[in-house]
Amino acid sequence: MASAWWPCLILALLSSLAASGFPRSPSRPLGKRSLPEGVANGIKVYSTKISCKVTSRFAHNVVTTRAVNHADTAKEVSFDVELPKTAFITNFTLTIDGVTYPGNVKEKEVAKKQYEKAVSQGKTAGLVKASGRKLEKFTVSVNVAAGSKVTFELTYEELLKRHKGKYEMYLKVQPKQLVKHFEIEADIYEPQGISTLDAEASFITNDLLGSALTKSFSGKKGRVSFKPSMDQQRSCPTCTDSLLNGDFIITYDVNRESPANVQIVNGYFVHFFAPQGLPVVPKSVVFVIDVSGSMHGRKMEQTKDALLKILDDMKELDYLNFILFSGDVTTWKDNLVQATPENIQEARIFVKNIHDQGMTNINDGLMRAISMLNKAREEHRVPERSTSIVIMLTDGDANVGESRPEKIQENVRNAIAGKFPLYNLGFGNNLNYNFLESMALENHGLARRIYEDSDANLQLQGFYEEVAKPLLTSVELEYPENAIQDLTQNAYQHFYDGSEIVVAGRLLHEDMNNFKADVKGHGATNDLIFTEEVDVKEMEKALEEQDYIFGNYIERLWAYLTIEQLLEKRKNAHGEEKENLTAQALDLSLKYHFVTPLTSMVVTKPEDNEDQTAIADKPGEGPVDTEAARSMAYLTSYQPPQKPYYYVDGDPHFIIQVPQKDDDICFNIDEEPGTVLRLIQDPVTGLTVNGQIIGEKGGNSDSKTRKTYFGKLGIANAHMDFRIEVTPEKIILGNGAAQSTLSWLDTVTITQDGLSVIINRKKNMVVSFGDGVTFVVVLHQVWKKHPVHQDFLGFYVVDSHRMSAQTHGLLGQFFHPFDFEVSHIRQGSDPTKPDATMVVKNHRLTVTRGSQKDYRKDVSFGTKVTCWFVHNNGEGLIDGVHSDYIIPELF
Repeated sequence: MASAWWPCLILALLSSLAASGFPRSPSRPLGKRSLPEGVANGIKVYSTKISCKVTSRFAHNVVTTRAVNHADTAKEVSFDVELPKTAFITNFTLTIDGVTYPGNVKEKEVAKKQYEKAVSQGKTAGLVKASGRKLEKFTVSVNVAAGSKVTFELTYEELLKRHKGKYEMYLKVQPKQLVKHFEIEADIYEPQGISTLDAEASFITNDLLGSALTKSFSGKKGRVSFKPSMDQQRSCPTCTDSLLNGDFIITYDVNRESPANVQIVNGYFVHFFAPQGLPVVPKSVVFVIDVSGSMHGRKMEQTKDALLKILDDMKELDYLNFILFSGDVTTWKDNLVQATPENIQEARIFVKNIHDQGMTNINDGLMRAISMLNKAREEHRVPERSTSIVIMLTDGDANVGESRPEKIQENVRNAIAGKFPLYNLGFGNNLNYNFLESMALENHGLARRIYEDSDANLQLQGFYEEVAKPLLTSVELEYPENAIQDLTQNAYQHFYDGSEIVVAGRLLHEDMNNFKADVKGHGATNDLIFTEEVDVKEMEKALEEQDYIFGNYIERLWAYLTIEQLLEKRKNAHGEEKENLTAQALDLSLKYHFVTPLTSMVVTKPEDNEDQTAIADKPGEGPVDTEAARSMAYLTSYQPPQKPYYYVDGDPHFIIQVPQKDDDICFNIDEEPGTVLRLIQDPVTGLTVNGQIIGEKGGNSDSKTRKTYFGKLGIANAHMDFRIEVTPEKIILGNGAAQSTLSWLDTVTITQDGLSVIINRKKNMVVSFGDGVTFVVVLHQVWKKHPVHQDFLGFYVVDSHRMSAQTHGLLGQFFHPFDFEVSHIRQGSDPTKPDATMVVKNHRLTVTRGSQKDYRKDVSFGTKVTCWFVHNNGEGLIDGVHSDYIIPELF
């Protein structure tokens, strides 16, 4: 059932961008700089090849990039590949001037010790981390001497899963410069025979694609080749930049004369099962929808839009109901109702009138749904040959009623009792996805993240389409007794139209002649048994003649599937059971050289005449803090998700993290001392934050050289009649008419309903409004006798997910998802600070690569944050102009 996206990758090889600080504005206008053909910052990438071999859905992919340093000095070269989250890296090699440095897969703890030794010597690392919806990014960099050549080669493998009736190979191509020899080659071998094969690219016209692309298939073999010439890569006839920037998609399916297919090679078997033409089993589906306050705005509108489209697709034999949960639980109807035209029309009216309110009571919402389905079955309100499904959508964590995740999980498990699946959809990043996934998996379902974007409604509809047509229930795949061992999962609650069940295992006796596989399931009108018998010797002989097959592909497919399922079981295991599952998955990961959550790939590479250790890890769901990822690669994999940050500190530098880009944007605001700026304003929660600018001692009036900072902050909550005024000298808390003054010399915690204020002596103040809004004010103190500088404040938003979609202000406007693209990276007026072109909010801007400091953890030295600097007071990035945010008073 898991959505299948093939070897999805972005290719990028760039010379590294040195960055330190950023200017206030460009010192001179910059036009398009003429660069030598295919050379960027002295590095020429002369060859990039993606070689994909697919045998029986199992994909083996090798990405090879070759480059040469044409500069007069050593350059750092970075190799980036984005690959599917479902793929396992199996190898990486780095070759410099003919000397190869291989990667080795080791147990994570062993690799961690090796890595920590390198970190203690100040070394950097290669790593893998999450990147977008379906991808992970593999990154490694190395210094290359002048005139030297370097070759990067990454290998990864993945089992392609059938999704809506096809296997899709989705490649994201982005070489960033013209490449003399650029090639994508995909060879497909399917013993069942290939029925369809197609390819398309989003970044190139069909006319150009036709001359660069060849595709063909006949019988069991298919081939796709994409070889654009240098001229075909150009974004315009005279340009030196590449138009290869987008999606390259290959789709195919296989012949299905028989519903099942068994293949056996070298003592291992794989069984594919995907029947067609069966009637759809009627379903009873209850939608459990989060309508808490955090769903306000676009999320709620997109959810309603998706539900209306889903209602259009309901079949008259289906049954349905809606359960809404916030602080309490509301149902559309007391019982399940049939999806008649009249009831569907009434349901549409109900959906259109859904509105957000209150808290998040996940437990009671789910328990009501499960009880309703159980009751309908017990009282024979639904057809005997039908199936039941619960689909829950939430954007947050339980915070009212039973809110302990482990207790909710226990309640749901006991209530469902294995009778039907639970599918959990997590809207956005500000939730405990591991909890949703764990609860779904142990109830025979799955979890899916719905990304906060313009297509969120289509993501919701797309998920429903995957489960809308059950063809079989209680599916069991059976094999000869005492003939097989190490079988992967062979029982499934549902088989859905357009998907495929895959089971693999080992034969106990390699000399057996015949192999029989039975599939049993309950259909819409009767019970079915599908039988497949194969002659083992004849099959092995037939497969031996195929040169497409790489190694023991069925054995590796079995290992991949086994590891994947062991890791899933491990999520809900405890104690000795978890230890055993971990040991089995680790042993297989090491044996087959897979980078999994239990292993790391160690690459020893040359650096300044010393060996340097780089670690590649397998990341988990959830955003990863960029600085931690850079400096502690072995920890990037399975840490709790980090929330995006937004802050203003220093002179005043505004820093905006864009998690989906794994990058930051920054800008300055130049205004006179005494000016008050609106940082955050949320009319729904009543929260506002404003800041007043101070200058240097003596009042430097030169706008080009003067330094300005925030010297006073005002944080207010109108609904609570509460406000805080913060200066470098004191903190004033106002609650209605009452007022109290605290000093930065205090260490104190103040709590009241929905509010927490923690002052850490001479360091910072943490202000939290309930679960979902947290600000940190950092105190910067300078030498009291300094002739110019004076004490100032930094302001950090570390959690904003409970703030509404109507939030605005210089920082608040960025709490909503937005996108940007950076291209045409080129040398700026300062050689250490490259310029680039950024397209954001329909504006095309010249931006400069620089860095700032994050002082949350270390107020003395800070942590370096690299960002794209937007000039001229953020013009083109912020809504309106900066003067729109000037207000007369702090409160």
